[in-house]
Amino acid sequence: MRYGATGVNLEIDLSRGNIEKVETDPKMTELFLGGQGAGAKILWDRVPPDTDPFSPENLLIFSAGLLHATPVPGANRVAVNTFSPQTNLMSHSLMGGFFGPEMKHAGYDQIIIRGKASDLVYLYIHNDTVEIRDATHLRGKGCTETGDLLKEELKDDKVQVAAIGLAGENRVYTASIDHGHSSAARGVGVIMGDKRLKAIAVRGTKDINIAHPAELFDISMKMHKRISESEGCGDWMAYDEDDSFHHNHFAWGNARVRRIDFWSDELQERWTKLKYDHMDRQTSCYNCPKNCRNVIKWPGRRRFGYKCYGKDTYHMAAFKELDFSYDILGVAQEYGLDSYSTPQVIAFGIELYDAGILTDKDMPDFPEDSGDRVWYLMEKIVRREGIGDILADGVSLAAKRIGNGAEQYDHNTVKGFEQLPIKLGKVNPAYFLMIATGEKMSITQIEGSFPQDPIRDMKERQAFVDKWDAVPDQKFKDYFMNWEKRNLMPTQAFCDIVDWNEAMHYIDDSIGLCGFVSSFRGQFGGDIAYHINNIPEFIALATGMEMDKSILWKDFQRIRNLVRAVNVRRGLRRKDERPPEDHWAVRDEEMEQNLLTEYYKFKGWNDQGVPTQETLKSLDLEFIAEDLVERGILDENGNTPVENEPAVIEKN
Repeated sequence: MRYGATGVNLEIDLSRGNIEKVETDPKMTELFLGGQGAGAKILWDRVPPDTDPFSPENLLIFSAGLLHATPVPGANRVAVNTFSPQTNLMSHSLMGGFFGPEMKHAGYDQIIIRGKASDLVYLYIHNDTVEIRDATHLRGKGCTETGDLLKEELKDDKVQVAAIGLAGENRVYTASIDHGHSSAARGVGVIMGDKRLKAIAVRGTKDINIAHPAELFDISMKMHKRISESEGCGDWMAYDEDDSFHHNHFAWGNARVRRIDFWSDELQERWTKLKYDHMDRQTSCYNCPKNCRNVIKWPGRRRFGYKCYGKDTYHMAAFKELDFSYDILGVAQEYGLDSYSTPQVIAFGIELYDAGILTDKDMPDFPEDSGDRVWYLMEKIVRREGIGDILADGVSLAAKRIGNGAEQYDHNTVKGFEQLPIKLGKVNPAYFLMIATGEKMSITQIEGSFPQDPIRDMKERQAFVDKWDAVPDQKFKDYFMNWEKRNLMPTQAFCDIVDWNEAMHYIDDSIGLCGFVSSFRGQFGGDIAYHINNIPEFIALATGMEMDKSILWKDFQRIRNLVRAVNVRRGLRRKDERPPEDHWAVRDEEMEQNLLTEYYKFKGWNDQGVPTQETLKSLDLEFIAEDLVERGILDENGNTPVENEPAVIEKN
């Protein structure tokens, strides 16, 4: 009997209309857990490295976390993996809500989709009943609209629906997959659209076998209470109306302009009233006591939901205020557009117009008002009309197609993907390493365990450290206590900190935990729910697997190196690992490259960032080492030839 995991994957071939239920090897769970780890292993095994993202052979994988559908609170993030046409690399996305646990209750750990349907279809799953159904009547429908229509069609208001909107149908590269008011973005919606899969509707009523149910229930109920009462858990921005951090410190427009004195008490009071005058409710995800998502009903628009920085991106791109975001989000989310990257793409187009690189010929009847311009380009992008057909590919690829100096305005992407628009002074070495070497497309999927800055008051710093239960070992407390300036710390310390940050995200994304009760919240306070010291007990009680901190840390290293190898096999090399050139005002190329070299050594990678044979073999990844040697990516000395190696995004 399998515990925790169902032990069954659902295989869908849309080209042939074939459906299979496949039992999985328990060893996969032991080595790769679930979620992100399982998705990466399936992509390695089954998608050759020269496969075009738009090939029918590319897979779209929905992976439930290992702890989904167990009593463990906050375990609700489903991983969605594929290969992105925007980057040609593995696309990693997460989606909260109820979809992942519902998959498990239906009996499946992964839903693996290959091929392409001849026309628009949706997938209906109700326990053992699995059907590919016609969805042409849903063409052009919005994401939540599609969910509502399918619940009515299926006569089941408990069915959980993940759907694409018009952006996904038209293969916009920044298209998302939406479930309720949760979104999976960063390269996955475009592939769902390419496969002509409008939606997946899941209903599950099966029990999940737990190895030690009474013990797991007991510690889960205690954790539920702790999360509920802790100020260190959840998205604080759902309740705290002071959003000066994003507005004063993040860049506006095309990630260019800092407005450091934008925020004011008067503005905060006005925006707070705007929010609560139009709030429908605050909602939580599956089995979580925190209501982190604000649901807004704006006049004339469908309800939409947001978390954290998601409410700011459109009005900051347009140099407008919160009412602009509230007006546009109800439309943009129905289209299924990622609210982090799409506004940057739009602002990029506006800046090119202002610079004369794009003209009235490219943008006929382009409005004067900045907000109207955002609406104009969003409608063009989502329909791939005119200039929108170029901008729909994202900033980096659009800049290459436009030419005429447009590439100088592509200044906020890494590996071809738009980053958060943060512009700072001196290089922060830890963040340099995370942004450069991260393979999850956003710094928010990497940072979070270690604070961003030292606490100046030493008594406050000591108090922080005294309750810091999340640290893997004492050295992190020592690093923090001895830290004086953001950019000054021993290189070993920066390597350790980045490694810990990554560890928690890779673990969370494989077992399905939300970062707001785990990996992302540690930087803001010591009192977080889940960490490397207590997660092993939850896994052991749920699955019956042998588990402790050292085993879990090795699981992280194994999954991290697997993801690295997946991308290395598709062409990722050192030259691709550069933060945006103006991300920091003061740059030191020699220091940065030395730092990168030391981090590669720390990770057990060679000077091109390729895991060595020794590293791979120590992590039970001999099959990867053999493959990389056979392909000439590693030679007998563990080196990687770099002659004529193209940059990743040039492969598109």
